[in-house]
Amino acid sequence: MLFLLSPAKSLDFESPLPPVAATLPRFTEDAAELIALLRQRSPQEVAELMDLSDKLAALNVARYEAWSPEATPENARPAVLAFNGDVYEGLSARTLALEDLQWAQGHVCILSGLYGVLRPLDLMQPYRLEMGTKLPNPRGKDLYDFWHDRIAAYLNERLAADTTPVVVNLASQEYFKAVDTKALKARVVECVFEDWKSGQYKIISFFAKRARGLMCRWAITHRVTLPRQLEGFDLDGYGYAPEASTPDRLVFRRRVAA
Repeated sequence: MLFLLSPAKSLDFESPLPPVAATLPRFTEDAAELIALLRQRSPQEVAELMDLSDKLAALNVARYEAWSPEATPENARPAVLAFNGDVYEGLSARTLALEDLQWAQGHVCILSGLYGVLRPLDLMQPYRLEMGTKLPNPRGKDLYDFWHDRIAAYLNERLAADTTPVVVNLASQEYFKAVDTKALKARVVECVFEDWKSGQYKIISFFAKRARGLMCRWAITHRVTLPRQLEGFDLDGYGYAPEASTPDRLVFRRRVAA
């Protein structure tokens, strides 16, 4: 079983790191190809391409220039300890035990516009490149075309030893679209998080993002290997809602936002 996460726009390359053994990304050559394309663009063009402020565009142009195919502890850090958005606040990887991080290494995949797929301890350098970016490249008009046949093939490779392969989708729609589900040789289980508001249950983006990180953390610490085990998730007041769920769409609800 593999758990899929989205990356985050916010990064943390300052906080102290736990003593983990970092690994190298699988698709470094592909990332280098994308960096070469991005280096051809001016700050103004990057701003337009990604709808960024001038300040953020300049920051990321500098990141592309500094990016190296040689990832080291000096210029990079493990992905799960570098991303710093809502999902990763829920995951709180820095507070996981080292054995939990090692388990996550074998069961969690972070989808990435630049790196394709990252394992939690894969070294990544600072970047910003959303999967939905319409960056023309030799493989097509955007990053979905660029990664089209690679991500599903990679996930199939990771799941090849499983007798009943399952992918648990905790990623956003933007990122999960990069997975060619027709080529994916696995059952896909989606987790949905709803909060009670204005007389009904609904998905509230901020809470749902954090809950996806919480679910990933819960799965790591409970060593979840079967979809039905996910029904036991109970962090931050969420509980499994069987009446709203299907076997491949597990809904979790709570009445009061934490």
